[in-house]
Amino acid sequence: MNVKKTTYVIGLTGGIGSGKSTIANLFGELGVPIIDADVVARQVVEKGSPLLAQIAEHFGTEILTPTGELDRAQLRQRVFQDETEKNWLNQLLHPAIRTEMLNQLSAQRAPYTLLVVPLLIENKLTNLCDRVLVIDVSPQTQLTRAAQRDNNSLEQIQRIMQSQVSQKERLQWADDIINNDRELADNFIHLQQKVLELHRFYLTLAGKTND
Repeated sequence: MNVKKTTYVIGLTGGIGSGKSTIANLFGELGVPIIDADVVARQVVEKGSPLLAQIAEHFGTEILTPTGELDRAQLRQRVFQDETEKNWLNQLLHPAIRTEMLNQLSAQRAPYTLLVVPLLIENKLTNLCDRVLVIDVSPQTQLTRAAQRDNNSLEQIQRIMQSQVSQKERLQWADDIINNDRELADNFIHLQQKVLELHRFYLTLAGKTND
């Protein structure tokens, strides 16, 4: 791992609509620190940041909201329609996001930290982790949930899914798996129990590592 070792790192990942945030929040309720790549991605392009200025220069000021912040929906629509633009944006943002995640990991002193990264495998960030936890759902569940949650078109959701690794490949990277296919109302107690079980397991692993 390219980070000063101060905490055991659990990489949490899963495809769009898998319920990563719900499960990460359950770990958070147990006092586990969470570093979320989506949050970091917003931090590095905050209003007034050098990266936001570069994005506006490249795409035009229509990529900004009236208050000068990044219009993420507009940007997402632009890059998913153009592979070249998507690659340009990734080359700009990924190094900055990685650096900030490393900085935040280095500052952690908890026994273990949850690193939540939707594209953990795709962006080759598994080397930052001691262990990988995959939130697994079927492709149909992904489509249904993402459409309900984000009000996106099925076409856009399918494009996002195609840009991510397959369910089969994601599971090949997993050290631990939580299946989250059932509706949340039917599944929440099961998820709480599974998270508590893994929490105790990770504390044990972290304790052995730090001995």
